[in-house]
Amino acid sequence: MENTQKSIDNHIKFDVITIFPEMFTDFSSSGVFARAKSSKVIDLEIHNLRDFTDDKHRKVDDYSFGGGPGMVLKPQPVFDAVESIVDSKSDNVPILLMSPQGRPLTNKIASEFSLNSQIVIICGRYEGFDERIRTYLATDEVSIGDYVISGGELASMVLMDSVSRFVPGVLGDETSAKNDSFSNGLLEHPHYTRPADFRGWKVPDVLISGNHKEINKWREKESVKRTVSRRPDLLGF
Repeated sequence: MENTQKSIDNHIKFDVITIFPEMFTDFSSSGVFARAKSSKVIDLEIHNLRDFTDDKHRKVDDYSFGGGPGMVLKPQPVFDAVESIVDSKSDNVPILLMSPQGRPLTNKIASEFSLNSQIVIICGRYEGFDERIRTYLATDEVSIGDYVISGGELASMVLMDSVSRFVPGVLGDETSAKNDSFSNGLLEHPHYTRPADFRGWKVPDVLISGNHKEINKWREKESVKRTVSRRPDLLGF
């Protein structure tokens, strides 16, 4: 059995299965993710689901048994796509469905996923997946919120971006992810930059005092205040 946990290097590969591969062009060639790809810390391979269908018209969907609106992704192309990506001996590779029925994505879940060297992501479309994909193929389902979007492509980009931030070498400053909102269960404290006085709105004196002990105390206090004000649920209120 091959262990996909990153015990040797920091590299992580995302394999995304979609019927709209072109949607990932700009995402993979911009910003932090593009730099991580260039430095070989992150690898992204996009797989067109239509390449795996046995239908001569390259159809990957069909009507739902029992009737109802919309189409459903067929199991055959999805199973074949995943089985072409994941070695049969690598049973620790997460196979994720991006779905509003999944567990809500959190900073903690993103951090846990970052420990894998490979993640397979299946992007849903139409009315969803044949249930056998959920039952016999996927290892997890992830949601980016309690709302519905047209497909799993945008959701998969959110997942990959959030996971990548925890991979060493992706961010310029390794402490950035540790200090982000939700990293310690709180929202992040306010930030200010130059000028110190903008239209009469001044930066708090403590931040330009040079007293790092007092600065840290101020930041901790403001982080708690902001969380109580905006997301009291994080504190159990």
